[in-house]
Amino acid sequence: MKFKIKRGDEVVVLAGSQKGKKGKILDVFPSKERVVVEGVKMGKRHTKATQDNPQGAIIEREMPIHYSNVMLVSRHDARKASRK
Repeated sequence: MKFKIKRGDEVVVLAGSQKGKKGKILDVFPSKERVVVEGVKMGKRHTKATQDNPQGAIIEREMPIHYSNVMLVSRHDARKASRK
């Protein structure tokens, strides 16, 4: 399956709790049909204690969302303009 969006593209979220947020694509997972968008759907990950981080930590980072819920900003703006 080939996506029309790729890493580095500017997108807007169309559906879900993060609807309307804009961000850059950080990662694409074609086999799972998911993308990671900068600053969207932040989730918490618990990490084990290591030598670098003896206490362990709770890290907040972006989680993947389905690619059908995002659209390129340029296409989104063009669509809004044509409706007026």
